[in-house]
Amino acid sequence: MSSLPIELINSLEGLPGFDRESFLRVHAAAEKITSLRLNTQKLITPEKQAQVLHALSASGTTNVPWSSTGYYLPQRPSFTMDPFFHAGAYYVQEASSMFVEQALRQTTDLTKSLRVLDLCAAPGGKSTLLQSLISEDSLLVANEVIKPRAALLADNITKWGSANVVVTNNDPRDFAKLPGYFDVMMIDAPCSGSGLFRRDPELVTEWSPENVALCSQRQQRILADALPSLKEGGVVIYSTCSFSRAEDEDILDWLSDHFELENVPLMLNSDWHIVTAVSAKRNCTGYRFYPDQLKGEGFFIACFRKRSTEQARRFKEQKNTFLSAKEKVKLSPWISSPEKYEYLLHQDDVLILPPILAGDIALLQQQLYIRKAGIKAGQLGPKELIPDHQLAAGTVVSANIPAVNLSLSEALLYLRKEDPGVRPDVKGWALMRYEDMNLGWAKILPNRINNYYPKELRILKEISGL
Repeated sequence: MSSLPIELINSLEGLPGFDRESFLRVHAAAEKITSLRLNTQKLITPEKQAQVLHALSASGTTNVPWSSTGYYLPQRPSFTMDPFFHAGAYYVQEASSMFVEQALRQTTDLTKSLRVLDLCAAPGGKSTLLQSLISEDSLLVANEVIKPRAALLADNITKWGSANVVVTNNDPRDFAKLPGYFDVMMIDAPCSGSGLFRRDPELVTEWSPENVALCSQRQQRILADALPSLKEGGVVIYSTCSFSRAEDEDILDWLSDHFELENVPLMLNSDWHIVTAVSAKRNCTGYRFYPDQLKGEGFFIACFRKRSTEQARRFKEQKNTFLSAKEKVKLSPWISSPEKYEYLLHQDDVLILPPILAGDIALLQQQLYIRKAGIKAGQLGPKELIPDHQLAAGTVVSANIPAVNLSLSEALLYLRKEDPGVRPDVKGWALMRYEDMNLGWAKILPNRINNYYPKELRILKEISGL
């Protein structure tokens, strides 16, 4: 890889845990580490989890020590050619950032009904992690300011399959219109990216002390804009993938100087080799991840609890149209435990919403641009539901819907939006599955199969041997 910027190396001297020779050596070696998190809401049994891990690596996997569902793979497989990946069985995520699980567990009562914001959420690693930890009667708002990245975020949330998520496409300042709304705020702030130099050497050429200063100013603006929406007693988790003090410890001091926030230390296991860092001015505690000391990329994280309160505003409610009892009857065969959800008619689509989201959707619509809410069931026609891909990918879809299990080669053809070449006995709408995991819809006609896998998600890569 390119030589690391000497200004960066010099700026890290004296920081806790920094070892110049070891740091340079691990970057020169440029080892590629592959890690992922299992989706235990889809892989419910230990046997199913073991099956997916074995399919990814027959030679075994090892646990990410600070994650309950994270694993290292000894080599990187072709995820594109793995139907389990497309079925949302796992999320490929950098191991250090999985420590967000510890930050949330150690600061928050996860048995409560919570409103959680992931402010800078794309592509979705931390959002899917947060969603997997909160209760069913909690709500996650996953936001991304850049429109194309918001679309990617929505696709990854769809693949994860949960109904209690809203994807928004807003500037951080828009959230000030929801004062005191969130119990937890995750801000993985845009940064200079020095923690990812080993994984992405091209970032080295973009780094400069001037960019670090600009990132620090941007981080302060994002935090200042968003913090009014955190309620009293709420937790903010701040993280970067930068090694620079100006984006890490100095931000902790700035937060303590300008806001009524109490720094919350976390418990570490010494075997994790995570370095505790203390800010120079206000003695705030954060945590540094060095790639020469643990199996992961560069990362920094810290937690605060809010002491001050924001006056909640009263909002004029918008009218929403929920399905009638008669319409619900038509929809209920498609849904597992249909009585647990509310059904919102949005334009021509039916959205499946858990109670907390159904109660808050008017408020969120009023203040934010919503890219995705709950799970889109599809369009309710006069005779039948025309199901949406979100329903096939969702954890709410009924187990009684006709389904066709495909072989690996058939599943890959289906994911290329081609005819998988099967002629099953079932007729009409059916779920296409791989190893009992849903991939998407097909409509089975007497002489052909219509493949309804979304065009924008299809595999474009040529499949050898097919």
